[in-house]
This record gives sequence, structure tokens and C-alpha cells, in this order.
Amino acid sequence: MIDFELPKGLIAQEPANPRDSARLLVYNRNTQTLTDTVFSELPKFLPKNTTLVLNNSKVEHCRWLFDEGKTELFVLDKLDQYTVRALVRPGKKFKMGKTVQLTEWLRAETTATDDEGIRTLRLNVMHDDARLRAIEHVPLPPYIAQNDTLAEEYQTVYAKPLGSKAAPTAGLHFTEGLLASIGEKHDVLEVTLHVGLGTFASLTDENYATGRLHAEWYKIPESVEMRLQQAQHITTVGTTTTRTLESWAASGDRMAETDIFIQPGYEFKVVNSIITNFHLPGTSLLLMIEAFVGSESEMQRIYDHAIAQKYRFYSFGDAMLIL
Repeated sequence: MIDFELPKGLIAQEPANPRDSARLLVYNRNTQTLTDTVFSELPKFLPKNTTLVLNNSKVEHCRWLFDEGKTELFVLDKLDQYTVRALVRPGKKFKMGKTVQLTEWLRAETTATDDEGIRTLRLNVMHDDARLRAIEHVPLPPYIAQNDTLAEEYQTVYAKPLGSKAAPTAGLHFTEGLLASIGEKHDVLEVTLHVGLGTFASLTDENYATGRLHAEWYKIPESVEMRLQQAQHITTVGTTTTRTLESWAASGDRMAETDIFIQPGYEFKVVNSIITNFHLPGTSLLLMIEAFVGSESEMQRIYDHAIAQKYRFYSFGDAMLIL
């Protein structure tokens, strides 16, 4: 896997405005050429017969903050109307069997703790209580300062079903106008994969030993599946969409949990081109893109070029189209 030193100033803290004014680096695998452009020019580079596939999952307001951010619940699952599974901070505050007074009206009792420190919490109010709206926040990535004014910017313009813990960020560059323009010449399809926290995780020895990653739930509507089967060239928007389609191609399941680990040596079954952001070192996302590029040295060259040309990195950063 490639490694790189990224100047802190290249970590984007806010999105491009307008969205499609972000820069776009186009890499052609056949000619090994790099082209610097802007995202609004994407239609000029899409193959004429391409089908564009988007992940329409919406990020949940799952970060609950108390005491001016000193206490936090990151809600992973809602087990019933009163019970949630959550990452907690500070951990010592949420001891087994102890009830924590979070606000004047909200209490949480720790009823279970797993090996990863995830707590099962019993609340005294239902988790859809309207009063919770004031403390629920969209969880921005750890390298971006929490800023609620960015909450809507951290959703794609086509986001629909709630379920993700992080945004499918390659899609953040699309405007409604750009999608409409693409839709005049290309088939544009939507699938759903709810992005989990594992998307930010560094790879472990267990991942390599088992050949599997964190599991994420996906769904491909039947009507979309039929059009995918007829597609001549598929361009996925993001690693999550890529993971969805490659999982479907391998299993035949339109709706399932996938723990597929795409790494160098993997033979892509249905994806022909990928639009993606620039990723964190040491992550499965970076390894998937390296697998698609097909060469570690070429991947290193691409990232060296992006850094030298001062492309913006990570969730709010610029994009790359790999043909």
C-alpha cells in the first residue's frame, strides 16, 4: 500500500462552493495520463455509453452532545424505543449498571458493554423524543471541526434514506444541475449502502488474515438491477457504491450485509470507472482504489501529483475520476 506525507493545509475543512467547483483529477489506466480539471467538466470525460451509479444513503444525526461537548454519545443502533447502542465519551462515566444524568430530563443507564467498549444504554425517554433534536448532530469526520453550519453540506443533494454514520463523500461534488446535465446523455441510477464507522478505520492484521472488512448493509432496487444488467459501462460514484455493486456481482443478492475486502489482486466484476475522493493512508478505501488503478507505483504517482498540485484531501476535498 502507498504511503504519503500530507501537509495539514491540504486537509479540506469545508466543501467547495458551489459543489461542482471542486477540482477533478482524471486518470486514464490505459494511457497512464493525468489531466487536471474541475468537477463541473465531468460530463466531458465520461465514456459515452456509461451508466452512472450513486449511493443515496443519508447521514443520520447520530452524534449526541452534552455539557458543551464534554460528554458524547455516538449512537450506532436503536434497539427499541428506549434502548440504543453507542460509543461514549468519557468512557469512565458510563459504568455498568450506572445511570448518568445527561440533561434535566434525559438519563441513560448502562446495561451492557462489549469488548470494543460499545455501551448498551437504556434511556428514560423514547429515542425519537422531540427534545433530542437540540442535542443531535451530524457526525463530521474526526479531522474536521464540529460545525453545524456544515451539516447540510455533508449530505449529497440526492440523499434519501437515513442510515449512514458518514457521508458517501464522492457524491458531495454533484449539484442538481450537473446531475440533470449528465442525465440527458447517460443513465443515472441510485443504490443504497449505509456507511458505517469502519470506513475511517485503519486496517488490522485480522482484516488481512480473514480477507474481510466491517459489514455494511446495502440494497439495490429490482428496477435498478435490471438496468445494471443491461449497462455497457458502469461508473460508480465512490467506494461505497463500488462496494455495493461488486458485492452484488459476487453474491447475486440485491439486499444484504457485505464485508467484502477489495485489495490489490482483486478482479473487478462490473465496475469500469470510479469517481472518488483522496483518501486517508492506511485505510481500506485507499487499498480499494489502488486495486482499481492496478499498480502501486502508479497509485503513488497519482497521489504525489495531487499533493504537488495542492489538491484538497479527504471528505470535503477534491475528486478523482479513474477511467
